[in-house]
Parts: sequence; C-alpha cells; structure tokens
Amino acid sequence: MRTALLILTTASTLGACAVGPNYHRPAAAVPAHFKEADGWKPAEPREAASGTQWWLVYDDALLNELEQQVEVSNQTLKASEAAWRQAVALAQAAGAQLYPAVGVTASAQRSRGTASNFTNTTSPTLVRPPVTNEFSLLGSASWELDVWGKIRRTIESDVAGAKASEAELAAARLSAQATLAVDYVQLRVADEQIQLLADTIKGYQRSLEITQNQYKVGVAAKADVITAQTQLDGAQSQQVGLGVARAQLEHAIAVLIGKPPAEFTLAPANLGATIPVVPVGVPSALLERRPDIADAERKMAAANAQIGVAVAAYFPDLTLSGTFGFASNVASGLLHTPNNVWSVGASANEALLDFGARRYQVHAARASYDATVATYRQTVLTAFQQVEDQLAALRILEQQYQVADQTVKDANQAVSLTLNQYRAGIVAYTAVVTAQATALTDSQTLLGIRQSRLLASISLIQALGGGWSTQDLSAVHTALPTPL
Repeated sequence: MRTALLILTTASTLGACAVGPNYHRPAAAVPAHFKEADGWKPAEPREAASGTQWWLVYDDALLNELEQQVEVSNQTLKASEAAWRQAVALAQAAGAQLYPAVGVTASAQRSRGTASNFTNTTSPTLVRPPVTNEFSLLGSASWELDVWGKIRRTIESDVAGAKASEAELAAARLSAQATLAVDYVQLRVADEQIQLLADTIKGYQRSLEITQNQYKVGVAAKADVITAQTQLDGAQSQQVGLGVARAQLEHAIAVLIGKPPAEFTLAPANLGATIPVVPVGVPSALLERRPDIADAERKMAAANAQIGVAVAAYFPDLTLSGTFGFASNVASGLLHTPNNVWSVGASANEALLDFGARRYQVHAARASYDATVATYRQTVLTAFQQVEDQLAALRILEQQYQVADQTVKDANQAVSLTLNQYRAGIVAYTAVVTAQATALTDSQTLLGIRQSRLLASISLIQALGGGWSTQDLSAVHTALPTPL
C-alpha cells in the first residue's frame, strides 16, 4: 500500500507538466486605423446595443418585436445552440478522465462439476463432486495517470472547441438577426415603392384626363391620348409586379422568426428616414468583437492542444488498478474479515515499433494547426475589409443621396412646369411624358439610395460584431458530472 501511495504522489508531481506546445495567439495584420473612416464625421453617433439588441438604433418598434422572436423561435439557431451544448458536454466528459474510474461487482454462483472415474482395489466407480457455492462482492478502481498531459491536452482542445462552438452560435445569431433586418428594410422599401407608384399613377391619371379633354375639343391628337394611356398602364404594371418581391420578403421574415408563412402578415408601412450610425472604435478591438474571429481563434487553440496529444503518444500509458472486496462459498458472513480479498497493481503500455505512425501523426497535427492559423488570419483580414467596405459605402452614399434628393426636387418642378406649358399649348405631350418618366426614375433612384444606406448601416453593425464581445463566452467547467 505504501508503494501504491508513492506511485500516486509521484504521478501527481509529474502531472504538473504536459508535452506539446503551450498556446499563444499568433499575430495578425491589424491596421492602426480604418482608412475609410477618415473624413466621415457622423452626427450624434449611437453605440449599437450590446449583445442581442443592436437593432434598437433603428427606432422601429415592429422591427424590435420581430428581432426578439429570432432567438426564441428560429430553428437554425436552435440547432446551433444544441450543437454548442453537445460540445460543452463532451468537454466536461473529457474532464472526468482525470479521475479514477470506480466500479462494483456482485456475483453469486452455484455449480457442480462433471463425474470422474475413481478406482479402488475392488472395482472402478464414478464419483460426482459436491455442489459448490461462490459469492463475491468486489470493488474495483482504475486510474490512467496523466503523467505526460495527454488527457489534459485533450481537455484543453475540447474546451477550446466548445468555446468555438459558442462563438459559431453567436455568429449564427448575428447573421439571422442581420438577415431579418435586411429583409425588413427591403420589404419596407417595397412598400414605399408601391406607394410611390400609387402617387405616380394618380398623376398619370390626371394627365390622361387632361389629354382626353383636349382631344375632345380638338386641341390634342389621338396619339397623345394613347401615349398617356400607355404610360399609365406601365406604371400600374410596375406596381403589381412589386407584389411578388414583397410577398417573398414577408415569407422569408416568417421563416426567420419560426412561423409558417401562411400565419404571418405584415401590414404596409413607411420606413424611417433616419440612417443610424455607430462609432467604429479602433481596429484592434475588432479582434474581440467579431464572433467569427473568436471562433477561428478558439479553433487554433484546439488544434494546438492536439499537437500535445499527438506528442504524448511517444510516451507510455501508465495505469493504476486495484480491487477490494469479499469472496466466500457461503452467503452468510460474506462481509467478514476472513473473506477479504484485494489486489493492487500498475501497468505500462508502450509501442516499440510503429514504422513512423506517431511521427506522421505529429506532423499531421502541426499541419492542422498551421491551417487554422491561416484561416484565423484570413478571417481577420476579411473582417477589416467588410468594415472598410461599409464605411466607404456610408460615406459615398450620403453624398450621393444629397445630390439625388435635389435631383428629385428639380424633376418634380419640371413636371409641373411642363404640364402647365402643355395645357397652354406651348409644348407637345411628349415633353410631359419625358418629364414625368424622369421624375419617376429619379424618385426610384433616391429610394434605392436610401435603401442602400440602411443596408450598409446594418452591414457595418454586423461587421463590427453587433455589440458582441469575447467576454460573453461562457466558462466551460471540466469537472465530474453532477449526479442526477
């Protein structure tokens, strides 16, 4: 027993070390500042709401209500959440390997052997052995000593994998929320386009009435009436066609919030004109604010730990085992001291010849780690690109919007002047048609620019992580499971 305790003490001391490289996050290319942020001075910037409610900056009560249903009802997120819980459970199961496995075995057996020949001086006879009973109650324990850190490296990898899975869940949640916001903006833009065409149709109907009246008194030609009617029909056709896109967007929103499209309807409404902006902060903070970057970084840590697992295969596996219990041929008095049995022992298992298998496994683990490093750095570069893209889009679209807004005002004024000139007989009706078509196109362009600005603001918030932080990652405790 003293020898066993000495072995345990030595193993505990040696267990403080683990073979393989310790993890350090590799460097990535991080700029000192965002280039496209220069010269962009948004008025009254608002910080995206932390965690899951970044959409509050859009001040839309219905959008807020819909976004809150995504995490509750979206089936894709439910699958990602289940995958995360599975990863956590596997990491906790790996932690249990640090402790001895203890079991108990109870058995009762009654047996009788076959008859055997027994020869005496007079004549041979067959003698059957007596019936025997065997009762036993044995406890056993087996402990794989983690001298080289193989188990601890496995736990380290599993814990990092669980956190990577949680980051994937956060990325999936942010993606679903952003997709809902994009679909909602596009649906509201479709509503405004329908309303714009409705107003335009009213104007075209008035123009048609004017042309018909002038035709009746002989001032206008029949061709002018036909042209006015054609223009009206074209606008009505555009208005009807927008219903397809709106219906599909409504269906997409229903699925995102976990409802059948048949049970979900959004009444038409206008979209807010405010384009919210958020401060971008320093580029280095992006490494802690993007869940996809955190996912790639944790996968690096998991791959690094797997190198230690592969290196540990070079060393022998050490296992302590023992049994303690009672055995007797009668049930009564089984647990008395004279029936006590026990054993204790240790074993070592080491491969002497594997023709380079372990060496290649280490090479494979290192190559896998190198791949995760490259993926991490590429993810970082892509994140910076996405932020720069949306900053540039917001800055340029703001300038374009100002020009387009003035263009619409001028086009509407031109329609009024041209229509008055036509009434006075100064210009042909083709001038009116041209002015009205230009005004409609310019108005649609202005609405498209506003849509692009809103979508760029959503994309910027998503590119900045939506208020998420690596501090939101849960601590994965690798301890023995709590008894049920």
